[in-house]
Amino acid sequence: MSGTEIRRTGYLDPVARTLVDAAMADLAARYGSGDDTPVEPAEFAPPEGDFLVAYLDGVPVGCGGWRSHGPDGRVAEIKRMFTRAGARRRGVGLALLLAVEDSAREAGRTRTALETGTRQPEAIAMYEAAGYERIPNFGYYRDEPGAGCYGRQL
Repeated sequence: MSGTEIRRTGYLDPVARTLVDAAMADLAARYGSGDDTPVEPAEFAPPEGDFLVAYLDGVPVGCGGWRSHGPDGRVAEIKRMFTRAGARRRGVGLALLLAVEDSAREAGRTRTALETGTRQPEAIAMYEAAGYERIPNFGYYRDEPGAGCYGRQL
């Protein structure tokens, strides 16, 4: 999409932190709390992960990253995918998702996996449109009602 730029950044970068905080606030509004999944910033540093920020017309509007997952580390677990409400339905989320996938693929990952929930229908629709399919639940929320996991081959 024109006007969209994706930049690699550190998880602790102030712009990234602002967007992650906004993502947690969005989740809290939907579910009553943010994502309590344990996350270490170093997990999002190459070569074991990556973190990206999406800019729309120069303004940071979204973020997302991946970290190595699974016993062989060949799976990229997508985390902290978020697009500000005003930038949704403009292709930013999909551009960000594709960039996260490209980063994971370049680092040798062969599959992606992610957790989401039924109170995020726009995210689920985007993932399904991008070829993601339901996979067995995993991770912190695997036993929570309304949790859903998705994945796809890279």
